[in-house]
Amino acid sequence: MKTPLLIAAIFFTGLAFAQEKKTDSVKTKSIEGVTLTKQVFKKQSDRFVYDVAASPVAKGNTTFDLLKQTPLLSSTDDKTLKIAGKNNAIIYINGRKTNMDADSLVQFLKNTPAENIQKIEVITVPGSEYQVESSDGIINIVLKKKMSDGLSGNMRMSNSQNKFNGSDASFSANYRKNKLGISANLSGGENIGAQSYILRNGNSLSSNESVGDINDPNKNLGGYLNIDYQLTEKSNLALSWNTWANKSYNSTVNLFNTIRSYDDKKKDYITNYTNSRNKEDARSYNNSVNLNYELKTDSLGSKLNVNAAYLNYKRFQFTDNKTYLANSLGQDTGLSQTIYQNLPQIINNFSGTVDYIQKLKNDFTVSIGGNYNKTKTDNDTKNDTYRVNPPAPIKKEEHMPNHFIYDENIYGAYLTIEKKFSDKLSGKVGARYEITKSLGTANAPLNPDKTMQYQEIKRNYNNFLPYLSFNYAINDSNNISYSFSSRMRRPSFWEINPVRNILTDDNYTQNNPFVKASSTYNQELTYMYKSSYFLILNHSYYKDQITQVPLQGYPVAPDGTVGPRNVLRYIRTNFGDKQEMSAMLGIQKSFFKQYLTTNFNIGFQHNINNGSLDTDPTTGERFKNKEGEFITYTNNIRSTSMVIQTNNTVRLDKKKTWFLGVNYFFVDKQQIELGMLKNLMSLDLSLKKIWNEWTFALNVNDVLKTNIVEIEDYQANGNYNYVRNDQYRRGMTLSITYNFGNQKVKKVRDIEGASDAIKSRTR
Repeated sequence: MKTPLLIAAIFFTGLAFAQEKKTDSVKTKSIEGVTLTKQVFKKQSDRFVYDVAASPVAKGNTTFDLLKQTPLLSSTDDKTLKIAGKNNAIIYINGRKTNMDADSLVQFLKNTPAENIQKIEVITVPGSEYQVESSDGIINIVLKKKMSDGLSGNMRMSNSQNKFNGSDASFSANYRKNKLGISANLSGGENIGAQSYILRNGNSLSSNESVGDINDPNKNLGGYLNIDYQLTEKSNLALSWNTWANKSYNSTVNLFNTIRSYDDKKKDYITNYTNSRNKEDARSYNNSVNLNYELKTDSLGSKLNVNAAYLNYKRFQFTDNKTYLANSLGQDTGLSQTIYQNLPQIINNFSGTVDYIQKLKNDFTVSIGGNYNKTKTDNDTKNDTYRVNPPAPIKKEEHMPNHFIYDENIYGAYLTIEKKFSDKLSGKVGARYEITKSLGTANAPLNPDKTMQYQEIKRNYNNFLPYLSFNYAINDSNNISYSFSSRMRRPSFWEINPVRNILTDDNYTQNNPFVKASSTYNQELTYMYKSSYFLILNHSYYKDQITQVPLQGYPVAPDGTVGPRNVLRYIRTNFGDKQEMSAMLGIQKSFFKQYLTTNFNIGFQHNINNGSLDTDPTTGERFKNKEGEFITYTNNIRSTSMVIQTNNTVRLDKKKTWFLGVNYFFVDKQQIELGMLKNLMSLDLSLKKIWNEWTFALNVNDVLKTNIVEIEDYQANGNYNYVRNDQYRRGMTLSITYNFGNQKVKKVRDIEGASDAIKSRTR
């Protein structure tokens, strides 16, 4: 089920430490399938570079699998990639940001073979020339490039077994002839995403518990087409088209609810039981096209890059949420309430970027550019409630339409100056200036008698965002670097769409059109020894942090009307300030004549939370406990947690055809916005056989079934909140990959779309 649920909070903590693979020292000439002419693992002025080349790690894997095993990268949910100490990882290919929304990108990476990857660059603190938000880092995937003309490609098929069975298949082809290059991919699959939940909230006088399952069937189909033509020796013209479609029909939620409250008259507790049986049909479509022109202006590498792009994203979602009265055995005794929700979202984006890089003598580079993004989202939602024998004064029917339209214009310009002072010292300084103008309009009911009101929400703000970094190679064995960056985070489009995503009658998430952009200030200090050992210190300060906050109690409307039931709302809002400090120590080496390649990292993170909320910003309601006292949710807790991760590849034969993988991560408990997140860990095993152009792989994930999310929160006012979410990550995947054709084909240039800065905010 695509509803952004409570579990999402874990991925806003910025905690993500290395999952790695690769190789080791400068002096190594050949490391099991990887022919090296330079360092495999090194720190450049603004990025870490890992040369994977023809490593067997890539053979038979998907791009997503390979990224999970890259140093400084990790994924605890097999859906999102994190960089150590960062909130999110933005994916680039050959220096160009990928042209997809968040959901489509994950499927794309999981369906794209990794054989053609040359190296992976991790930019932990991006410079001013990059359009990124908050503490986002960049993962730049550099593809192999060969000069031969011809046709090549690969086919990959896989079957996975978790709680349910799933399958995927992909076909990729690359063609190059003289000045023309064409690259295409078609992939698809189907699976059923399964989750189980235990939700508890309340206090000593009243409590709710919901226990049950969510099953979300998915069918995916998509691909891309890139056409690149060399106009002259100095100029290229390229057209890129990406498309992805998802269909998720008959997604179900089945929860058994126990509602317990204290009766003042009887001086005893009363327990009621209900069943929440929700059904959802959803489908989404993503289409984007980008036209790129590149002109090389001199022999030093100076160039002009111009992009024009259009993005269309559509999502249609219909939910049927039924609440049944039940007995203590969970058997239905009668229908109590039905809520029909129609939650469409349509996004159109027109964008343009111009970048110019001037290379000067004496290793001096000036970069200047600008961008423009115009986005319009249309969300014509409907929320209709039908109740059976409701108690007074609750009405039998309630219709809550809300047509929310959001227009946003972003103007940006940047200037970056980079200088290599010597073979040892280099630095970069720059700044971005961004102007954001947005207008949200909504036609929403003022009260249950259907009186309509018209709302306007304007946001106009300017931001000056400086950047600074330097890199100093003390000698051949020691390197130190420092970076500072100021960024902002705009809310995602679904976060400001003012709808409720209902889980049970008393538990739901609430989006918020009043969320404003937050600011982030990042600092990072890195020390590296012999290209095998590294220490990374990071500090991030978030102002007006955007997160999900639980408010519970009896809602009190602005006119003083008190709701009849205790409810729990997970509200998207700005929640005070937050600091994150982390330290990570890592070692990366090969042993026993490269029969064992290991990467071990240990890190610590200290979180300082400082936020409070007492009012639902979307309705103006406050919350009271059973004694009639107003309730404020606060989180000013500090916590320190430890993370351990190690990836190991064992070569099992001299011919380099059999490989065993052993990967493990441990994330200690830590305080997040929703409460105390208990520890997470996972042991993953893999076995791989390479036979000519065929690769057979078997992966077993979460062998010990320990990657289960638990969040617990106790407030000083007596309220508590508990979440247990099992996404059935234990399972196995069998895959077969076949490479065909001329494997020396030069890859088509991957072009950054002008609208790419908008993709991660779709959904």
